[in-house]
Amino acid sequence: MPRASPASATLTNDSWHAYAYAFLGVAIFSFTLPMSRLAVAEYNPWLLAMLRGAIGGSAAAVILLCTRSRFPNQAEWRNILIACSGLILGWPLLSNLALQTVPSSQAAVLIGTIPFFTALFASFHSGQRLSARFWGWCILGTLLVLTYALHSSGWSVHKGHLYLLLGSAFSGVGYAYGGLVAKTLSGWRTICWCQAISLPLTIPVSIYLTSDMPELPSPSATGAMLYLALMSSLFGFFPWYKAMAIGNVAKIGQVQLLQPFMAIVISALWLQEQVSLLTWGSCLLIVLIIAASRKS
Repeated sequence: MPRASPASATLTNDSWHAYAYAFLGVAIFSFTLPMSRLAVAEYNPWLLAMLRGAIGGSAAAVILLCTRSRFPNQAEWRNILIACSGLILGWPLLSNLALQTVPSSQAAVLIGTIPFFTALFASFHSGQRLSARFWGWCILGTLLVLTYALHSSGWSVHKGHLYLLLGSAFSGVGYAYGGLVAKTLSGWRTICWCQAISLPLTIPVSIYLTSDMPELPSPSATGAMLYLALMSSLFGFFPWYKAMAIGNVAKIGQVQLLQPFMAIVISALWLQEQVSLLTWGSCLLIVLIIAASRKS
């Protein structure tokens, strides 16, 4: 009976470890939309985006100093700056603007387009060719998400939906370029440098916007903001980028398709949002697509 070679066994173990790390990251990210929905009710969307970067970046700078982390090289810096455009500016701001009008349970399904954008940008940057079957499943999942969005809005496009789609594209940029840097810099260093180099922008803007706040937010809104700053923007990326460092960036990105299902459960149980059977059914189909794309 043929036995698996040590190399193939190691590859299989690495693959499963990558997916395990990715699942942990997605579990942390799944609270992002419900927390954003809670925080944006009392925080200016622009201020909330900047506070995420200022607080997360300050924590990241402390981690880098305490660990005496090495500086990125020239190629890594270039990709880190590109990743910052999505992770620090694009996604936080656009998702905050969208969640002023879009329920987090609907938004959770809409961000199912993020894996497609992650695969697209990762493939473009690395030049790695993915199979036609993979792209087929990826496109099918994206079309399912877009169909759901149109159906839930009465077959009309709302501004909040456009914000989420554009934000998903920015998020895909951040995941793809940051994931590629993580292969040489390590996952935790990658997100820490992304956050730390944004401080010259996020701290001054946060101070300026805070001065215009009419009143202090409630403890629940402040707690949600802190979760976004420390967990969604920083520590959640430790396992997520670790997964991308040891696995295929495009394929690991497909695990993000689990986030809609997990976020909807959180929205239903915690925020008491009404979730339709169509939403649950769409999420189930997305989970099946993720399983199919992993094997392609």
